[in-house]
This record gives sequence, C-alpha cells and structure tokens, in this order.
Amino acid sequence: MQNNVLILDFGSQYTQLIARRVRELNIYSEIKPYNKLPEDLSDYKAVILSGSPSSVRAEQAPHPDLSEIKGKKPLLGICYGAQYLSHFHGGNVAPSATREYGRANLSYVKQDEDFLTGIGEGSQVWMSHSDTIKELPEGAVRLASTHDVENAAYRIEGETTYGIQFHPEVYHTTDGKKLLENFLVNIAGLQQDWTPDAFVETTVEELREEIGDEKVILGLSGGVDSSVAAMLLNKAIGDHLYCIFVNNGLLRKNEFESVLDQYKHMGLNVKGVDASARFLDALKGESDPEGKRKIIGRVFIEVFDDESHKVENAKWLAQGTIYPDRIESVSASGGPSAVIKSHHNVGGLPDYMKLKVVEPLKMLFKDEVRRVGASMDMSAEILGRHPFPGPGLGIRILGDITAEKVAILQEVDAIFIDGLKKWGLYDKVWQAGAMLLPVDSVGVMGDERTYEKCVALRAVESTDGMTADWVNLPYEFLQKTSNDIINKVKGVNRVVYDISSKPPATIEWE
Repeated sequence: MQNNVLILDFGSQYTQLIARRVRELNIYSEIKPYNKLPEDLSDYKAVILSGSPSSVRAEQAPHPDLSEIKGKKPLLGICYGAQYLSHFHGGNVAPSATREYGRANLSYVKQDEDFLTGIGEGSQVWMSHSDTIKELPEGAVRLASTHDVENAAYRIEGETTYGIQFHPEVYHTTDGKKLLENFLVNIAGLQQDWTPDAFVETTVEELREEIGDEKVILGLSGGVDSSVAAMLLNKAIGDHLYCIFVNNGLLRKNEFESVLDQYKHMGLNVKGVDASARFLDALKGESDPEGKRKIIGRVFIEVFDDESHKVENAKWLAQGTIYPDRIESVSASGGPSAVIKSHHNVGGLPDYMKLKVVEPLKMLFKDEVRRVGASMDMSAEILGRHPFPGPGLGIRILGDITAEKVAILQEVDAIFIDGLKKWGLYDKVWQAGAMLLPVDSVGVMGDERTYEKCVALRAVESTDGMTADWVNLPYEFLQKTSNDIINKVKGVNRVVYDISSKPPATIEWE
C-alpha cells in the first residue's frame, strides 16, 4: 500500500486547499472527481471527501459508491462530505435555520480523542454551509460542537471514519493543520516522507523511464516553473533536452536578453527565438481576453512546431505547467469544480504537431516548485522571481494589443518592479505588475489639458495563487512610483492601485 491520500472532489472552491494542507505535512495527496473513482484504490492509505456547493438533500446530489472505502480505509468527510456520510447512513441532514458561514469557536470538545489531540474549547473554525446535521449517522459519536452547530465533528464506532462540518484546510481554522495531522498521521498511520529531495529523485527516475533516449523540446520563460522543469529534465536526460526561449513580444522590458544571459550559467542548451512580430500581428484587433489567450497559445504552439522541425527526431514537448494552472483551467482533475480561465499550457496539442507532452511539475503548487528548485541548488534570483503569466503583458493590456501599448506598459512595469527592488519590497510581494486600462483619463500637464492612459498597479501576497490579499505598500513608495510613471512614461497621466483580494477578484485583470 502506497503512502498517498485520495481527495474526492465534490466541487468545493476549497478542494485544492485540502491538497495543499496535506502536502504541508509532507504527505502526498491527489484530487480525483467524485464520479471517477480510481479502479485501484490500493495506492491510497486514506481518503478525504471535500465540501460542495450542492446539498445532500437535492435530487442530483453527488452520490458516489464508497463501499470499497467506508469502513475499509481511514475516511474524513469535510462539510458536504460529513453531511453525505450522515445523510446516506442513517442520519438526518436538514436546512439550517440560518446560513452557517464564517468564523466560529468550538464550545465542546470530547476528551481523550486522538482526532482532537491538542485542540481545545475555544479553538476557531471556519463554517461554510446552509444545511446542517440534525441527527448523526448510525454508530456515530459526537466529538465537537460550536454554539450554533451541535454536530460539528463526529466519528463512527468500529471504523476510522470521521466527519466535520467546518473547513480545516482554510487558514481561518486555527488548528486545522493539527486536526489533519491527527487524522492522517496518528490515526491513518501515514508517513511524512514526501519531501523536495524525494520528489526530485522519483521524478528524475520516472522521466528517464518515460522518455528514454528520445529528444525533448522545452519552452523556457525565465520564470520559476519552466526553469525548475528544465533542471529536472536536464538531470534526467542531459543533452537530449533542447530548450527554446520565445520572445512573444509581450515580455517585460529587456527580459528576452536578460533571461537568455541567466540561462548561460545553468548548463542548459538554450536557443532564443524572437517571434514578437508574429505574435503581435496575430493579435491585431483582438480585444476579448479569452480570444487573446487562445491566439497567444496557438502562435506559441506554431513557433514550437517550426522549431521542432529543426531538432531532428524530437518526440516530446515539455511544459512548466503546475497544479493551479490545471485547477483553474479544467478543474482539479476533470471533476466538477468551476472553470475560471483557460491557460496556454493546458489543453493538449493540435493534431498536426506530432510531439508528446511531458509536464514534470503538473502536480506541484508554486511554493513546492520553489522548494524543489532549492533542493537542486538553483539560484535564489531565479527561484525568487515573481510569477508572470504565460500570455505575458497580453492579458495586462485590457482591450486590443498594439506595439505602442506594449512599449508603454513595459516602461510602466519596469518602473514599478525596479522600485519594489530598490525599496526592499520585492521579496515581500508574491506577484506584482501593472495593467494598461482601455480608458483615456483627463489630466493637466503644464497649462495643457491631456487625455492619456490610466494604469493600475497590482501587488499581492499569497502562497500558491489560489487565494491572494493585496499588499499594503507604503504610501511614500506609491507616491514616488506614481510620479515616476507619469513624468517618465509618455502617454500615461493617471496611476491607481488595486486593493482587491482573491476571491472575489482574480490576480490578473483578464
């Protein structure tokens, strides 16, 4: 039996956070849709049921067959998962008198329970449900309550089955990580052995086995993801890896040259391809965000198709796709979670391109990618780089894209990012960038009235990009940056700062 955790996705917005919290315990977890259970469950030592926007009382409620799981493997139901285990096993779930959402505190905790070791009365938890468990399932023992929720936690006698009506995966549940550790380590007996070094060793071995002596083309971006993917592949197949860095015309100022220079010191075989005119020509007149993403993705593939013909017998295209890319694009694993946006690294290749895809990082979150890179002694400069979207400035220019707009935004972005570095703020920010808005703003310069562009600055703090809070940058820094942008960038006369958090806003504007 493998040392893995299976998370069944019922469509909760928090499902991916469950995986994050489990992995923080150095235990590997995988998300699968509730309606596509793996045929072979022997790889999993414990199972977690996620929350859901659905009600267990609804006619179309998600209803998987858990006969090979419940009572046979350690099982934890979270929110909908807990209500599911109650509703279909002799309990009673009914509408709550009031929607139970937000912070609450445990008012009762059953003593001498392994599940709640180290968690006492008063511990804060996060609720998010409109139904509630009125009667526990058969053989259940109540373990915890809040002021409004009597059956906040329970276990079933004779099984290692547990249910909780709050979310241990969100930071608002202060002892959530401890509760997951109690369940996975103390009760389910999983080993905490999933580390960056172990990931590198396993992944390199798998890549060697999968690729063999065949050649791989990898698109480098200068960012953390593609750089770490390149290092893993280089360890696995050496000079059979051919790296290509494409200038799509939407990079940051001077980034094409500076990134190529960086890679000279990493022992990678890298070729720079300036396709900026090709991308900008294809984007001409397109203003729809999804339309722009699809065009950038298509031309990106076309450029790689052209380059692949220059590498004799290339069989593979490697990509730095990471878990959040896949989660926000096609759900966590093809399951019921909502689609937010498309991503140019996700969705496969056109039929005419005969390259197979390899994605060494597809199951890692961003912070995990950085730890893997650090374990391979990658430079702090590369590992510390802020995330930058695959479509680049193309989704930071709202509306249609022109060379003039790109040039304006590159100058604005450079002033903002350089300023963060000079003020010692860069490493305190997870991601930062500027957006060129599709409006002309009235202004006064000298004695003349102007109608020029407005730009929005954005800086957020996050761990994995799934949630993000805006950064409270010093007023003095914002004032200096605004003045520098307006005085030095022709065509801009107004600067605003975005103070929206994710959710409900996304990090990018498009």
